[in-house]
Amino acid sequence: MRLQPAESNGPAEPEPVREGPEKSLKQFKQHSTSLPFGQPTSLASISGPTYVTAQTLIQQVAYTLSDRLWTYSPETFDLDVAVKDWFGAGANNVYGYPTSVESMQIRQGAASIALGYMFSKDFDLKKRYVPQSILASSSTLQYLRAALDQLSLLYSVASPFVAHIAAIDYAGASSQLVPDYCSALSLAEELGFGMVSSISTYEAQHMALFSTLLASIMPTIHIYDGVSVGRETTRVIDVLDQAGLHNIYKAVQHEVSVPGRKKANLDTKVLRLLNAFNGELGTEYRVFEYHGHATPDSVLVVFGTVESSLAAQVALSLERDGAKVGVLTVRVYRPFIEEEFLKILPESVSTIGVLGQVDDQQAVLDGSVRSNLYRDVVAAVTFSEAWATPPTIIDVKYPRETVWTPVSVAAAFQMLVKKPILQPEDGSTGSEGPLALQLLDPSSVQQYTFWDIDTSESVNAPIVLGQALATDSANNVTTKTGYDNLIQGGVFRSDIRKSKKTIEASYSIDAADVIYVGGESLLKTFDILTGLKAGGKIILKLPSVKDDDLEKKLPVVFRSALRAKSAKLYIFDPPAVEVIANDPAQEVYLTELAFLRVAMPALEKTGLQKLASVNGTIDTLEELAKVLDNALRLIEIPETWATEKLDGAPPSLLKDICSSSFVAYDKIEVEPPTYLKDWKTAAKGLVFKEAYGTKPALRPDVNVKTYTVHVQENRRLTPPSYDRNIFHIEFDLGNSGLTYEIGEALGIHAENDEVEVEEFIRFYKLDPLEIVEVPSRDNPQVLENRTVYQALMQNVDIFGRPPKRFYEALAEFADDPDERKELTTLGGPTKEGNQEFKRRAEVDTITYADVLLEFPSAHPRFHDIVRIVSPMKRREYSIASCQKVTPSSVALMVVVVGWVDPKGRDRFGQATRFLNKLRVGASVTVSVKPSVMKLPPKSTQPLIMAGLGTGLAPFRAFVQYRAWEKAQGKEIGSVLLYMGSRHQREEYCYGEEWEAYQDAGVITLLGRAFSRDQPQKIYIQDRMRQTMNDIIQAYLKEEGAFYLCGPTWPVPDVTNVLEDAIARDAKTVGKKVTPRTEIEKLKDQLRYVLEVY
Repeated sequence: MRLQPAESNGPAEPEPVREGPEKSLKQFKQHSTSLPFGQPTSLASISGPTYVTAQTLIQQVAYTLSDRLWTYSPETFDLDVAVKDWFGAGANNVYGYPTSVESMQIRQGAASIALGYMFSKDFDLKKRYVPQSILASSSTLQYLRAALDQLSLLYSVASPFVAHIAAIDYAGASSQLVPDYCSALSLAEELGFGMVSSISTYEAQHMALFSTLLASIMPTIHIYDGVSVGRETTRVIDVLDQAGLHNIYKAVQHEVSVPGRKKANLDTKVLRLLNAFNGELGTEYRVFEYHGHATPDSVLVVFGTVESSLAAQVALSLERDGAKVGVLTVRVYRPFIEEEFLKILPESVSTIGVLGQVDDQQAVLDGSVRSNLYRDVVAAVTFSEAWATPPTIIDVKYPRETVWTPVSVAAAFQMLVKKPILQPEDGSTGSEGPLALQLLDPSSVQQYTFWDIDTSESVNAPIVLGQALATDSANNVTTKTGYDNLIQGGVFRSDIRKSKKTIEASYSIDAADVIYVGGESLLKTFDILTGLKAGGKIILKLPSVKDDDLEKKLPVVFRSALRAKSAKLYIFDPPAVEVIANDPAQEVYLTELAFLRVAMPALEKTGLQKLASVNGTIDTLEELAKVLDNALRLIEIPETWATEKLDGAPPSLLKDICSSSFVAYDKIEVEPPTYLKDWKTAAKGLVFKEAYGTKPALRPDVNVKTYTVHVQENRRLTPPSYDRNIFHIEFDLGNSGLTYEIGEALGIHAENDEVEVEEFIRFYKLDPLEIVEVPSRDNPQVLENRTVYQALMQNVDIFGRPPKRFYEALAEFADDPDERKELTTLGGPTKEGNQEFKRRAEVDTITYADVLLEFPSAHPRFHDIVRIVSPMKRREYSIASCQKVTPSSVALMVVVVGWVDPKGRDRFGQATRFLNKLRVGASVTVSVKPSVMKLPPKSTQPLIMAGLGTGLAPFRAFVQYRAWEKAQGKEIGSVLLYMGSRHQREEYCYGEEWEAYQDAGVITLLGRAFSRDQPQKIYIQDRMRQTMNDIIQAYLKEEGAFYLCGPTWPVPDVTNVLEDAIARDAKTVGKKVTPRTEIEKLKDQLRYVLEVY
C-alpha cells in the first residue's frame, strides 16, 4: 500500500441543505462499474484532483488524441462506455472534431475495418500522423490478430496505432473473470509490437499517453488490469485535462524529433522518448524499476498491474523487517531492453525469481512450459558478463486464476529464500496459524466491506456511501465492487477505504473496521469474519429475529470467531421501522444510516447532509435517523460462544467471492405455464363466457388497440434487377375507424410464413388444430385459447433468433448426453460457448426452429415451446402519407431485409417479407404508435428535413401536409428536403413527386446526395454544407425545425453542419454562443428532432 499526503483541494462539499418544502427524491443509479462511483463523467470534467477509474482515464487519453476509436468490448465489460457517451454528446478531441467511436462485433476478422480505414485510398492524408486507437479486452486479441499482423508489416506507411487492452478473460474451468496477460505477451512478441503496462490507477493516464507517443515509433499495446484495478474508483491528484494531454504530447514529439535522432536503434529511441516524457511531466518513470533491499540476495521479477503494485509494497515491508529481498517491476516489456534490465538489477543478487503468468494450473505443473517473462530474463542474464557465477533463475509460474494478496505475494518471495519471512499472527513458531503481513497503518486508513445478495434493496448503499465520503476534500476514498453470479443466485462484495493520504491497495480488504452482511445465508458460504480486524464491528441484517432465537440463526463457526476477534455484533432489522415495512424501497437509506452510526457515529449529523447530496433527501434521512434505534441493536456476545464445539468437521467456507461478472445476474422471470386442451374445453369457454371469463378480440395476443385494413396498392420503387427491394404499400382503411397524425408510425402485426409453419408442424409432429392455452401478455392471469397453427402463425416467434437463455432452457429437455452438454455450453458463460453462440447468431443466423431440428433429443411439448420461445412482436414503420390528403388510406415505404446464410438459404426479415408478399385485397392487423416527429405549431415555420433511404417516409407525409395547407390558402414556410441514397437511377424514390412539389412551390430546396454516382462520395451532410446560407435563413432566422430520419451514422456529421451554421450566424451578428448548448436548447424546443435506428 502506498500513502501520500492529500492535496487541500478536491471534490467540493455538498451544497447546504435549505429549509423549506422537501425537494424531489434523488434516486441513485449505478450506470457502470467502469465509471467513477458508477456515474457518467463528462470529458471536460476530467482534470486536476478528481475521482476517476483507470478505465475512464485511459478512455480520456484515447478519445482526446485519436482520430478514430474502434472498440471491442464484450457485453457488460463496458470498456468503451465513456467514449460512446462523449461521442454521442459531440465532445471534440484536440484536433477540433469528435473522435469517431465505432463499437465493433467481436469475431474473426475483427479490426479489418480499422486496417481498411487507414489504408483506404480515400484516407485523409492530413491525418497521417494522428493516432488511431483500439479499446479491447485481452480475450479479443485472438480475433484481432490477423489484422494486427498485417498492420505490423505495413507500419512504415501507417498512422500511429495504439491498442489499450484491459487484461480480462473469462476462465470457463473456474467460472471466473481473470486478468489475462498471456495473450497480449505472446502477441506482442510474435508481431513485434511495443508493450507498456500501467501499474496503478495513479499512472494509468500517463502510461496511456506514453503508449500513444510510443506508437509513433512502433505499433503499441498498452495493457492494464481490467478485473479490479481498472474499475476501482479512487482520487487522483494530478490528472491532466485535454489541453494538458495535448501540450505534453506535442512537446515530447518535438523533443524526440530533433534532426539526426531518428537514425538511432529502437532501444535508444524508446529510452529517449521516456526521458523526454519524464522531463515534461517531472516524473521518474523507467522501463524497469527496483524496490526493496539495497543489496538483496533474492529478487523477484514481475509484470502486470496488481502483481507489480503489490509486490513492490510487500518487498518494502519485508525489507523493513530485515529480509534481503527486492522486486524488479517491468513497465516497458517490449522492446525488452536487456541493457537497462541488467543495469537496474542489483549486483548482489544470487537468486532471481520470475513471477510469470501461464494459461492454467496444468501449465504450472508442466515442466516443459515456461512463461514469456522467464525466457526474456534467462536470455538477458545468460549472455551477461556481470557475474562470475550467474544467479539461479526460478520460474515462479502462476495461472491466470490467481488472486493476489499480500500473503500470497510473500509466499512467492518465500520460494526464493530458505529462512521464513512471515510469522503467524499469534506469534507462535509453528506454521499452523494464519500468517501476518501488515501493509498499512490502521490508524491512518479506515476500511469497510459490504456483503449482500444482488437483489437486495440496499445494493447501491456502499457506492452511495463511498461517494458521500468523497465529498469531504480532506478524505481520499477508494471503492471497488465485484459480483459472483454463481453463488446463491448472485452475491456481491464492495470494499471502501478512506484515508487522509492517497491510497494504493490492489487487494481485497483483509482487516475491515466494519463489515455489513445482508443476510445470514451468506455466513454459510463465506468466512466473512476472516476479513474483520480484531475488535472490529459487524452489522448483520436479520429481519424479525428476537435475541432469544439469535443463536439458532448463527453458525457455530461464526459465533466462535466473533468471540475470538472480540468483535461487536449489531443486528439490523429494517422491517422493525414502519416506513420500511410499508415501503421496502427505502431500506437503502436506512442501511446507509445504520452504517454511518456504527462506523462513524461522531460524523452522523454532517454525514446525513453528505448522503442527501447523493441519494434521497435530508428530510427523509433525518426522519429515518430518528427511528433507526428501532432497527439497529448491539448484541452482547455470550462467553460460551468462544468454547462451543462443532458437530463433525468444520465447514469449508470461501474467503472471498470469485468474481464472475461486472454486473448482477440478469434473472429470467418465470413465465406462467401453458396447457394444451382439446376443442371441448375451448368450446366451453366460448359458450359460457361469463363463467370462463372469455373475451372476444381481433388479435387477443396483443395489448394495443388494433384495426383491420386491406391492401389497395403494393408496388416496387426500385428496379427489379437492383439488389435493394424498396416498395410502397398502401392500405385501404375502409370502415376500420383508424385515424393517424403526421409523423406517427404504423405497427404491423405480421404473421410467419405459411409454408414454413406447415413444414415445422410436420417436422415436429404437431396437430395444427390442437388448442393451446396461452397467458395474455397484458395480464398473465388471463389465459387465451389459440390453435397450434394460429399460435405459430401469429404468436410464437419460432423463426426468430434465439437468445442464450433458450439454449439453457432447451438443455433441460435433451435426453442425449452429448446434446445436453452442447446446449448447456451454448447457454452458459464460458468463452467457448460465447464464441459459438455469436457465430450462430451473427454468421449462421440460426432460428429457434433450426435449433429444434438440430437437437432432436430435446423435444419439448408444444406448451413448453410457447413458454421458452419469445413471442412475436409488432414491427413499426413511419407512415408515408397524410390523412388530410388521403383520408381513406395509409401508406408505408419499406425495404425488404434479406440475406443468404452460410448454407445458401435465403433468409428474410419476418415483417418485411410478410408485407412484400401481400396482394391487393389482403387483410392486415395494424396499430398506431405516436412519434417524436411532429410538425412545428406554425405553418409559417420552415421545415428542414434530412432522410436517408426509407427515412424519407415521414417527410413524404410532411410535404403532403404542407401542400394541403398551401391549397387551403394558408401561408407556409420554406421546405428544405435533403435526401441520401446510393444511386439516382435506382433509388430516387418518389423522385417525380418531389420535383412536382418543387415546381408547385411547396418544396423550396431539394438537396439530393447520391453517394456513388461520381468518383468522390457525396453524402447528405455535404449537400447541407453546400447550402449553408439557406439553412441559416430557414433554421435560425425564421425559427424553423430540423428533422433527421434514417440510420444513426450521419448524426455527428449532420449535427456538425448545424453547429457550424449556428456559429457562423452568431459571428455575423457579433454574438458569442456555444453551438453544442444551442443544439440542446433547440432539442428542448422540439426544433431538433431525430428518429434514427
